[in-house]
Parts: sequence; structure tokens; C-alpha cells
Amino acid sequence: MKLNEKRVKYACYTVNVIMAVVGSLSPVLFLTFRTMYGISYSLLGLLVLINFCTQLGIDLIFSFFSHRFNIQKTVKTIPYISMAGLCIYGLIPLFFPQWAYAGLVVGTFVFSAASGLAEVLISPIIAALPSKDPDREMSQLHSVFAWGVVGVIIVSTIYLFLFGGEYWQGLPLLFALIPLVSALLFSGTALPKMETPKKASGALHLLKNKGVWISFFAIFFGGAAECTMSQWASGYLEQALGIPKVWGDIFGVAMFSLFLGLGRTLYGKYGKNIEKVLLLCGIGATACYLVAALSPFPILGLFACAFTGFATSMLWPGSLIIASDRFPAGGVFIYALMAAGGDLGVSVAPQVFGIITDLVSADPTVISLAQSLSLSSEQLGMKLGILTGAIFPLLGTFIYAYLYKTRKRKSLS
Repeated sequence: MKLNEKRVKYACYTVNVIMAVVGSLSPVLFLTFRTMYGISYSLLGLLVLINFCTQLGIDLIFSFFSHRFNIQKTVKTIPYISMAGLCIYGLIPLFFPQWAYAGLVVGTFVFSAASGLAEVLISPIIAALPSKDPDREMSQLHSVFAWGVVGVIIVSTIYLFLFGGEYWQGLPLLFALIPLVSALLFSGTALPKMETPKKASGALHLLKNKGVWISFFAIFFGGAAECTMSQWASGYLEQALGIPKVWGDIFGVAMFSLFLGLGRTLYGKYGKNIEKVLLLCGIGATACYLVAALSPFPILGLFACAFTGFATSMLWPGSLIIASDRFPAGGVFIYALMAAGGDLGVSVAPQVFGIITDLVSADPTVISLAQSLSLSSEQLGMKLGILTGAIFPLLGTFIYAYLYKTRKRKSLS
């Protein structure tokens, strides 16, 4: 079978759309699950944690043992695993509502495994294809994920508006058609060869380089900053700011993803000086979180949530670009390790938000304070959760400043 570069690129793009579905579907349905099944915010946050911890596990496996896998065959199984997970996610709650949360957990675990494989393997596939500007190709790939999120939000919002939350199960079944397209695209082409360490000791040698860990934490804070807002913006806008769900999802959540895609698309077309871009993004993301949490005006909070998408747009792919440029010999290992760093960030941060919201909402002192501010304890709890989220881009900014300072070096070692 011959390599069809155009077909491979489109197949990779559809896989990133699948990742958008996996990462966006649960947050859109959080309040639906809470209403229908009485699931707490901590357990809703746990779905996000399961999602990204599963991806993290896949990342770590490929970080050290990628040389033991048939990469081409593994890539081509991703769409089928995704379809299975989405079907489980929708069908178990439909037929066994008493086991709804268990179905959500199992479905999340399965499609998250597929997303973890995609995260590790799709970027190096794009990097392995011939290109005049690999950095821009990488940015374009990640922009597809953002545009996919926009599509997921819009389709989900329209679906829930037309059919109601009680029929949410149709959404994952509808989105299960996307992996089918991906499977068909992959079936007609070979994939480019990708470098992997010959043995685990090669990966361990790279771990001794402090620059690898700087890159790791750069994507950790970037992933945390991006994902906290993307995962919780829907519930935050509706519950804490009192914005109707349909408008919050369209002008808040969908606009977040639209700005996320716009930032990545602009860099893909015109981008340069990635270290400077990361530094500016870190500063901007911190400001957006603070405005979203502290603004007394709901409309300003909505726009702050939306513009966070632009501010965080290059934090993940930009960190990946820097790591791959400074450690080109790492191959799949570097992509896997960076994916692990990003997934660790997006595993921890949204769960912290859920825990803080639940704990604060039940605190008697907070209840009294909330009443004095004409807020419910739950609203104040969510505002404090978003305020806590500002810590991640703030800490990331210090790392991006160091990357900017060392931008002329080939390696950070």
C-alpha cells in the first residue's frame, strides 16, 4: 500500500475532530447529568479526570515503550476504539438509567484511550510528512481540533434545544459517525515512518535533560489553562453568571473554541517567534481568568471566557513545537512525553475546580458571604473555582518567559 499524503493529512484531521468530541461532549452535558441523575460537581469533574488520566496512561506507555508497538496498525485502530466508547457512553444510560454514571465512566474510559493514542501518534504523523514549514502544519493540525470543538458545541446546543436534555443519548451516537469517516480515510493509505527510541534506556537518557522537563511543565500549565475554561465554561456561564444555556454555549463556549481555532489558524498562516507568542498568551490568559471570575457584569464575564480561547490557543501546540524543535532526536518519545504533560495538566485543573466548587458551596461562612453579595453559595463557589484557575496560566507565564529568554539556544540543556 502506497503513502497518500493528502489522504493521511485528512485522516489525521478527522481524528482531531474525534478528540474534540471526546473532550467537549461531557462538559456540554454536565448540567443535564446533574439534573437527570443528581450527579455531584465532584463526580462530574471526575469524568474529566478519568478522560485525561486515561490519556495520560497511554502517553506514559508510549513514552517508554513506543518501540514495542506497530505504529501503523495502532493508528488505524483509533477510530474503532472511539466508536465503541461513544456507543457505550450513550447506550448504557439509555437502556440502564440506574447505571447511568457507570456507563458514562466506562464509555469515557474507552474513548479516552483512543484519544490518548491520537494525541501521541497523530502529531508525529503530520511532522513526518514532507512540508516547507512543519511548525505551521502542526499549528494547522491543532486548529482543526479547535474548529471541531466549535462544531461539537453548535451541534450539541441545537440538538438539546430541539429535542431536550432528556434525549441527550442521541448525541454520542450521532458523533460516532465521525470515526467511521476517519477509518475509511486510513484504510486506503500507508502511513509515513516515524522515529522511536530503540529501547527504553534511550527515553530515560532524554529525561536527564532539564530542558525536557521545562517543556513538560510548559505544556502542563498550558493544558491546565486551556482545559479548565473549556470544560467548565458551559456550567459556569449558566450557573454562576445566570446566562441562559443556549446563549452561554453559543457566545461563551463556542466562541471560546472559535477564538482557540482562530489563534491557531493565524499562527499556522503567519506565525513566527513562538516563544514570544507563548509569553503573551500566558499573560493574556491570566488576565482573562481574573476578569471572568471577578467582573460584576455577566456580559463581561462571558466575553472573558470566550477570549480565553484566543489567549490559550498556542499554549499547547506552541509548547509542542518548541519541544520538537529543541529535541528532534526524541521522535515519538518527545510527543508522548509532552502529551503526558498536557494531559496531566488537564486532568488536575478541572478536577480542582469541581472540588473547590463543592467544598466552598457547602461552607457555612461562604453561604453567609454569598448572601451578602446577592449570590447563591454555588455561584460564589464556581467564581472561586475560576479564580483558582488563574493560577495555572500565571505560573506558566514564568516558564514561557524563560523559554523566550533561551529562544536562541538549540537545546535547553
